[in-house]
Amino acid sequence: MKVVFASCGRLPLGDGDEESLVAALQRDGVDVEWQPWGGEVEADLVVLRTTWDYPDHLDEFLAWCAGVPMLANPLPVVRWNIDKSYMAELAARGVPVVPTAVVRPGEEPVFPDGEFVVKPAVGAGSRGAGRFTGHAEARAHLEALGVTALVQPYQSSVDAHGETALVFFAGDYSHSFHKGPMLAQGLAEAESGLYVEERLAGIEPTTRQVALAEQVLDVAAELLSLRRSDFLYARVDVVEGPDGEPLLLELELTEPSLGFKLTTGEAVSRFSKVIQEAASRG
Repeated sequence: MKVVFASCGRLPLGDGDEESLVAALQRDGVDVEWQPWGGEVEADLVVLRTTWDYPDHLDEFLAWCAGVPMLANPLPVVRWNIDKSYMAELAARGVPVVPTAVVRPGEEPVFPDGEFVVKPAVGAGSRGAGRFTGHAEARAHLEALGVTALVQPYQSSVDAHGETALVFFAGDYSHSFHKGPMLAQGLAEAESGLYVEERLAGIEPTTRQVALAEQVLDVAAELLSLRRSDFLYARVDVVEGPDGEPLLLELELTEPSLGFKLTTGEAVSRFSKVIQEAASRG
């Protein structure tokens, strides 16, 4: 059984988070190989991992995904999830999300009162995201981005409580980790230039956070005519809303960090088993 973890040229061997996962798979006799996306791939399963330069090569990346057999998550999921405009679709289905306005190039934005965030609809690692109070500066940022973007009111709870990232494998909850404010002062870019360094820690989610994450995955699966178990992996990022209830900030179904360094070996074992089961179906 051969499994390929897809990476990119600037992170050909990943960012180190999957070291324990690779070791677990190899102990089980699985041939695991890191391979930057873009070339021909022969494997029983190809798992998108650190393909984080795709926003700069979107058409090529999607064309490559279309030619890869046994891609996880599969191409329809990637096409839908890679553009964060999905937030509007989820909201229309009743999912509690951080209020999100989609602004296309040339459209006149309507900015919320107070602090707000502007970020590209297609992006990774918080690159291109900015936090604003001034409309002129935000408008200039939108123009500089030159792509479809999202405008969201900044959730002040993030400064105190950060984000909770809930990780699922084959539709089942696995573990969570805490992410500090991504738009805080003093955060540096990683050496690769592909993402902003995060302040991470393990955390136990609340029952309301888990319930929201499950709702998000159920609705996303319905929109894609899939079952929740068809998502090999998923990460649901939630924040606390003004009324204290959890809100969806982002649904990661394409290439999320999964926080293995912040949890126990049981999470690695769960994902190893899910990968092997998916590969065996190939």
